[in-house]
Amino acid sequence: MLNFVLCDDNLPFLKNLESTLNKLIVKNNFDAKIGYTSTKILDVLDYMKKNKTDVLFLDILLKSDKTGLDIAEKIRNTNKDIYFIFTTGHLEYAFLAFQVKSFDYLPKPITSERLEKTLFRLFDDVNFSRNKFISLNSKTYINQNDIYYIKRDGMKLIFKTNNETFETYSSFNKISEKLPDNFVRCHKSYIANINNIERIEANTNTLYFSDNAKCYIGPKYKNDFLEVINDGISLEASNNA
Repeated sequence: MLNFVLCDDNLPFLKNLESTLNKLIVKNNFDAKIGYTSTKILDVLDYMKKNKTDVLFLDILLKSDKTGLDIAEKIRNTNKDIYFIFTTGHLEYAFLAFQVKSFDYLPKPITSERLEKTLFRLFDDVNFSRNKFISLNSKTYINQNDIYYIKRDGMKLIFKTNNETFETYSSFNKISEKLPDNFVRCHKSYIANINNIERIEANTNTLYFSDNAKCYIGPKYKNDFLEVINDGISLEASNNA
């Protein structure tokens, strides 16, 4: 699910943008939510330090000593994947907006039709960014970095992420074509994202992730799996297994 954040120092405009965006998300069944809105850029930056943000709607001329372009440039230095969508009534900033690799530039006032076109383009781009997202269907995308493991359950695949679980009808063979090298088969029923493993309990052949999420290593896959594990992951043999 894409997390949207909105920042504009014009409160009536911000509320209208939030309302219109929510309606379009529901209308088109986009896999997205508005996680945070604020008229204060410092509050937005504080939120973004603690919460994954996929899309930032940002006014260019803020009531701040820095412009939205300055803020975007700073964010881009540490977050290469975020989508910037600028909103402004000053068309002369359009060229500068694209210098920070913005996805779109929406001149005010923003119509629902114009915003909807941007959202369709956004989700099309997400769908084709295979190095970042996995498409489960035309409306649902998962950031690969968020996935702990993929479990096969009959005809279904279950994707366990850091905040929710997704299901789709597919096979390991088909989904493997979309996965980078850090996804490794560890069991007949599991593929693990080795980048998110916190520890391995050797005696029980159990992989642990954040929030006590876990999956298992099968005897058939154990040797090959351990060969590709990152050196930083600790092996913990438990005597209480």
